[in-house]
Amino acid sequence: MEHERKGRDRDFNRRRKRLFLPKPVELGKEYDVEVKEVSRRGDGIARIKGLVTFIPNTKPGDHVRIRITRISRRFAEGEVVRESR
Repeated sequence: MEHERKGRDRDFNRRRKRLFLPKPVELGKEYDVEVKEVSRRGDGIARIKGLVTFIPNTKPGDHVRIRITRISRRFAEGEVVRESR
């Protein structure tokens, strides 16, 4: 029984660590990105060090400077500050 409990504790700790990993972006900070995809809602999608970032009013191929407006567990959202190029 003690062995079974240790396994559950280990699984809980593994999940907890995954939930609180530091994000590669900071709220309010600006980043230069290239939009690669379009989401189901029509927002552009860029990745910043692997983190999916949704950017409204953009399309694939756009190079833009964005400001992070929201950070979630699995993604971030940003707004266009200016067009690059």
